[in-house]
Amino acid sequence: MAMFVLVPGHWLGGWAWEEVAAHLAAAGHGAHAVTLTGMAERAGEASPDVDADTHIADVVAAIEDAVSAGGVDRVVLVGHSGANMAVTGAADRVPGRVARVVYVDSGPMPSGMAAIEFRSPEERAELLEQVERDGGGWLIPVPPFDPAADPEMLAGIPGRRLAEMRERGTPQPVGTVTQPVKRPDPAPDVPRALVCSTIPLAAVLEMAEASHPVFKGMAGPDWTYRELPTGHWPMFSRPADLAAILAGLAG
Repeated sequence: MAMFVLVPGHWLGGWAWEEVAAHLAAAGHGAHAVTLTGMAERAGEASPDVDADTHIADVVAAIEDAVSAGGVDRVVLVGHSGANMAVTGAADRVPGRVARVVYVDSGPMPSGMAAIEFRSPEERAELLEQVERDGGGWLIPVPPFDPAADPEMLAGIPGRRLAEMRERGTPQPVGTVTQPVKRPDPAPDVPRALVCSTIPLAAVLEMAEASHPVFKGMAGPDWTYRELPTGHWPMFSRPADLAAILAGLAG
């Protein structure tokens, strides 16, 4: 049996992992879904002070809780999308507690970079303008999650889950994307895996080999790769298949 700590990406809470967690449990594994500070049922804890370090601390605490509750020494730490910063930072802080970090349609940012730097300069400016206009200067509003406007990213998600994303989504504290995270040098030697959904694996490896500033850290002997072609939220579009991949990576 493996113990999984499942961390959702932006705007979502631990509820996003319900179906995946159920499939993992049916296969005999433990699953602890995390809701980060300021999100979902913890929305009352949101403030302008919530940043990447806040969410890293949340994940470290969740790892320790899962280890204690599950009677295990290490967990499989899974981060979707924008959770990449939180799971990377947590694995750096408690590497002895992490058997593997799994990035779902995401990956670790280089040391000293903020999540917002993954976007183009124009996209960064647009995001920060939206935060000022609609988020009180410190919140990223919940997207419309409109499949007509973004068919590739939202591919395969049932209508009821799209409605849930809109209704239960929580504005994201902007500090979680603007704060750079400094990683140790050298970084701990924790096995890592990438589950590719919207970007083909071949494209990821090509950018890594070309020393793309973000993707260059996503190749090497400590990496394992899996492809799950679907939209950007496979926990909604292909939960059983994602759970099966995660279970396989735990072995």
